[in-house]
Amino acid sequence: MDKYLENELQTAIALARKASNAILEIYQTDFEVEEKTTKDNHTEPVTIADKIASKIIVEGLAEKFPDDWILSEEEHDAIDTRITKSRVWMIDPIDGTKGFVEKAGDFAVQIGLVENGEPVVGVVLHPTKNLLYYATKGNGAFMVENNKEPIKMLVSEQTDFAEMTLAESRSHRSPRMKELVQHFGFKGDFQHGSVGLKVAFLARKVADAYIHLSPRTKFWDTAAPEAILREAGGIL
Repeated sequence: MDKYLENELQTAIALARKASNAILEIYQTDFEVEEKTTKDNHTEPVTIADKIASKIIVEGLAEKFPDDWILSEEEHDAIDTRITKSRVWMIDPIDGTKGFVEKAGDFAVQIGLVENGEPVVGVVLHPTKNLLYYATKGNGAFMVENNKEPIKMLVSEQTDFAEMTLAESRSHRSPRMKELVQHFGFKGDFQHGSVGLKVAFLARKVADAYIHLSPRTKFWDTAAPEAILREAGGIL
């Protein structure tokens, strides 16, 4: 393993687990749900769990890597400064907040490190399943289930649409998506929350493709998942 990224990976995993523990504590309670408005006037749910998890991860990374920039969904982004930095951590403290709010279980903690515009470290943790997915550039992608030994992941080599399973968003099903499924003639499709978890399904060969039509995808949605997908032999 590239020792240069080992410290970054282990720090990200430890912070993801710490954030996950805090999230699960709140998940068991009757927490309040607020609405936040994005720059394009779209409203999204946000909870105290999103904010606490973000604080845990941001403060932990800032302490360990003070020279790096940190971009989190729940924190202010000084874009003029961020674009001057060669290393940027991109964090989604709860990817799939809707699944968290609905207590559907399909949400994830995502921490990615981007170096000179390329995702080089990715950590995606599925709290309710205790499933960890991680990768570092040049070292492969791995899954850890219930703290067992890591299992290396490789994407499917299937290229025939009639034999491929499509992963798609549980909350963004649209007539356009239905048309795409029918047009390409996928063997089957299933819906699930969290961009990171659906990308992980590709790395695990649970699905062969993932189509996402939402125009609101952000850097923190894809940074960690892309690092994992690339190392599993896939492309985003």
